[in-house]
Amino acid sequence: MSGPIGGGVNVAETDLPKPEGLEGVVAAATALSHVFGEEGRLVYRGYDIHELAGNASFEEVAHLLWIGHLPNRTELDAFCAKLWDNRSLPEGVLTTLRALPADAAPMDALRTGVSAFGAIDHQRFEPAPDLDEAIALTARVPSILAAFFRLRQGKEPVPPRNDLNTAQNYLYQLFGVVPEKRHWQPLQVYLVLLADHGMNASTFTARVIASTQSDLCSAITGAVGALKGPLHGGAPSKVLDMLSEIGAAENVDAWLTDALDRGERLMGFGHRVYKAEDPRAEILRGMAEEASDPDFFALSKRTEDRALEMLAERKPGRRLYTNVEFYSAAVLAAVGLPGDMFTPTFAVSRTVGWTAHVLEQTANNRLIRPQSEFVGRTDKRFTSIDER
Repeated sequence: MSGPIGGGVNVAETDLPKPEGLEGVVAAATALSHVFGEEGRLVYRGYDIHELAGNASFEEVAHLLWIGHLPNRTELDAFCAKLWDNRSLPEGVLTTLRALPADAAPMDALRTGVSAFGAIDHQRFEPAPDLDEAIALTARVPSILAAFFRLRQGKEPVPPRNDLNTAQNYLYQLFGVVPEKRHWQPLQVYLVLLADHGMNASTFTARVIASTQSDLCSAITGAVGALKGPLHGGAPSKVLDMLSEIGAAENVDAWLTDALDRGERLMGFGHRVYKAEDPRAEILRGMAEEASDPDFFALSKRTEDRALEMLAERKPGRRLYTNVEFYSAAVLAAVGLPGDMFTPTFAVSRTVGWTAHVLEQTANNRLIRPQSEFVGRTDKRFTSIDER
């Protein structure tokens, strides 16, 4: 048997494959959600996403992920009261948001607002993360975004209402009017669909930070930063940009051909885990057809159909399907959100999943400390500045 070399690494260990991007590496055990990529299934605590989307409220799903079961009526009423009573922002957070430039990205404003909340209310977050902290932070994320959304337009933030559910209140705080069901219902389905999604990049980030015994706001601030990237949560607005450039259904073939000839990536297609259609895309397609302008949906559907055909021709065997970002763009645009609010609205939903993972991580914690493969030199010698 070979002994340790170079600081305790076994020779056998150096022969192990080095997965790019940690693909295939199991980083944690979780009971929260799982992506069955080959089957195109997503499960939250035992429930297929088709069982929940359109049937369960966002608050019921939050209860499921945080507490472990769907609530009965009494439990849900008490849970909603607690969640909705935490929506108001501390004055210090509002002051911080007022100081941001109007052209700041909403995701930057959210990251700043979450961090400010942790600093201003630091005594709440100093012990190990708990459910009360998760509720308090999750309730304030929509308020942070809505406040900045209005401030950048020169308008005052709208105080939350405790008689509206999360989807209703978010739209109310954004636009100042109680939304119609045809607007808040698609948004609620979207929030249910995006609440958790296995060990994605932002969730992994939150768990890594939590594993150091840092506070909840630090973990979620890091998760927001990870979600901001276009390879993770930043794609829906890029889908809207793509559809805007195409303009009309009759332009689809020429635009896609030119883009693929240039080697450009088509936004809203392909997924790191799914090797079948993303079930969230399937559900959102139906919501988009109901909620979107008919011409916009026709453009979206034509683009999807032709993109899948062209990708199959040009990349045979790649198993590229529509992902959640493609129809997220249609649904979020239909409820009145501009493109730069798409990814922040993703965070409104995913904060539930992030905080649930932090609670799960800290309940049985071990510091997440992976190894790396060193590919640098070890034989350099120092020379004085006059010899260089």
